[in-house]
Amino acid sequence: MEQEEDLGDDLLDQEGAFDSDGEASYACWACGEEVVIPIDPTMGHRQDYVEDCPVCCRPNEIHVELDPEDGHVRCWNSQVG
Repeated sequence: MEQEEDLGDDLLDQEGAFDSDGEASYACWACGEEVVIPIDPTMGHRQDYVEDCPVCCRPNEIHVELDPEDGHVRCWNSQVG
């Protein structure tokens, strides 16, 4: 049985909604706004990057995991810093 990684208290650890158009969403840690992001599977099965919230301009560290077998996307964010 695989043990889940402890992601820490500062991560929101939210399952991102993913649609056939190649998008996922997360909630900004600062203002709670739902942010839709494009998913590019050519960038790998594990992606981490920083993106500013389009509403409050606070940086979010975005984490994306793509399951290569079923295409499920897990998207969550954390506060930068």
